[in-house]
Amino acid sequence: MGFALLGSVGSCVSLKDSHHWNVKFQSFILKESFGVGFKLVNNFKACNLVRVSLCKSEFVHFEERTSPNEVRKEIEQCYELIHRLGRGVVYLGSSRMGPGHPHYSQTLELSREIANLLDCTTWTGAGPGLMDAAITGAFQAKKPVGGFKIRREAGEWSTSNFHPYLPSDTYLTCRFFSARKHGLVDAAVRSSIFDKTAVVALPGGVGTLDEMFEILALIQLERIGSELPVPFIIMNYDSFYAKLLDFLNVCEDWGTVSKGEVSSLWKICDTNSEALAYLAEFYDLPFPDEGKQETELRTAQERIP
Repeated sequence: MGFALLGSVGSCVSLKDSHHWNVKFQSFILKESFGVGFKLVNNFKACNLVRVSLCKSEFVHFEERTSPNEVRKEIEQCYELIHRLGRGVVYLGSSRMGPGHPHYSQTLELSREIANLLDCTTWTGAGPGLMDAAITGAFQAKKPVGGFKIRREAGEWSTSNFHPYLPSDTYLTCRFFSARKHGLVDAAVRSSIFDKTAVVALPGGVGTLDEMFEILALIQLERIGSELPVPFIIMNYDSFYAKLLDFLNVCEDWGTVSKGEVSSLWKICDTNSEALAYLAEFYDLPFPDEGKQETELRTAQERIP
């Protein structure tokens, strides 16, 4: 008598009142089927150990997945890096908007001014594009920088474990996206009233939206900022997120989002000055006159080669 059996690691199959069975196993690694014959006696107890062999007298070994332990270890490494460099402002943004893009220079200016205002570490995904702009701005402010790199960003054709210019002790190359997200979230969590942190979402694509809405959900569910709020800023440069915001308004009309629910969780800013003024007010810090700030930012931009 024959039948097909599909089992996962950790499963237990008990066969009762059986004699001789021909079992077919499907190997997901080798993509082959193996016919296995073995004999069971009546009233076979599940606690007995049975060793099953292939027709070629090769033993089948089922190994547990090691990835959970590897993810846990990588998350711990993220936490260690944050503990060493300090929490601060986390920037989420496109890896495809390079130095020639206007949003790049705007991000560079914003990062530099926020680093000076909050005197904190700048955290990014340690990738190219707007992440690189945020890193450069923090370097110009002579403030610490940390990052959680992934081996390959969207739009890149090569993989690398190394950042082209960041010191190796200031970033971690993550194998797992889940560990990277843990790091980006934890870097913005305030553990004391003296922590000055924020999340700044810059223009971006699928990856940026994924990170944005995950953090939005964590704030909504009070998994972040339940005791010490964390400012969450959306940089709506050139109305980049206008259609997304329209969609969220449609969600309110359909009743899938409560009226004013999302708008209460983040701050939409069209300019750098607006974002800086919001952070200064949030942390009760002195902030220059808006007109003066705009002039300083334009002057700084003209100095950028």
